[in-house]
Amino acid sequence: MAQYAILIYERETPNGVADLPPEVLEAHMRVPEKVEELGGKILNAQATQPTSTAATIRGDAVTSGAFVQSEEALSGFFVVEARDLDHALAIGKLVPIVSGGVEVRPLLSE
Repeated sequence: MAQYAILIYERETPNGVADLPPEVLEAHMRVPEKVEELGGKILNAQATQPTSTAATIRGDAVTSGAFVQSEEALSGFFVVEARDLDHALAIGKLVPIVSGGVEVRPLLSE
């Protein structure tokens, strides 16, 4: 099976994940079970720290914070195994989103 990154983008809030409605947090906790039901496998899943904790490297310059101009910030990700892109997209649709979106991207194979 191929590996895909399921990237979660949301509008950033002062308290991050703690600001998500309880029903959204509960829905996130059910994603692994639903992925298994679809025949996929989660290899890794993490939430990220706020963009204020990020550092951006461009050439030799390092700046504090995220440099990308966007209303939405990367808030977490899953790395999954899926049969193909359609299967990975079905898995991505399981991720609950409040005000952002989900990007599904194939990972380079070794």
